[in-house]
Amino acid sequence: MRHSVYGRRLSRTKNERTSLFRGLVRSLLISESITTTEAKAKAIKGLVDSLISKSQKRTSGSLREVESFVIWPDIRKKLVEEVAPRYKNRISGFTTLVKMGRRQGDGAMMVKMSLIGESAGPSQLVIPEKIIEAVEKPKRVRKATKK
Repeated sequence: MRHSVYGRRLSRTKNERTSLFRGLVRSLLISESITTTEAKAKAIKGLVDSLISKSQKRTSGSLREVESFVIWPDIRKKLVEEVAPRYKNRISGFTTLVKMGRRQGDGAMMVKMSLIGESAGPSQLVIPEKIIEAVEKPKRVRKATKK
């Protein structure tokens, strides 16, 4: 009997999927941004969010759950001591996906997945009014049609 699988299969067996997800999460936590396919990024987005949330709780049970997935001690230490405290005021949404275009060989949509930085709010860039006026399009005035 064919049973359904929670999450995305990605044409892999359970062990292959687990290994792939561990490798992607490891790369993301080391470099804080990775370039991968859109399907793989969407598949690990929730996993990364749950790992960071569990690391924020810092209870023995939640840390054991993190330890069961992140098997590398140095990366686990970085997750608990550096990454999780950075998001103390955030409940979820620790990652962002930016589309990079299609891959040359097979046309797969590539995305850049990265951890959100501390300045995740709106940018404080000041734009001179001359530039704003030049960019704005003039309003088009329509004449009434005769019947």
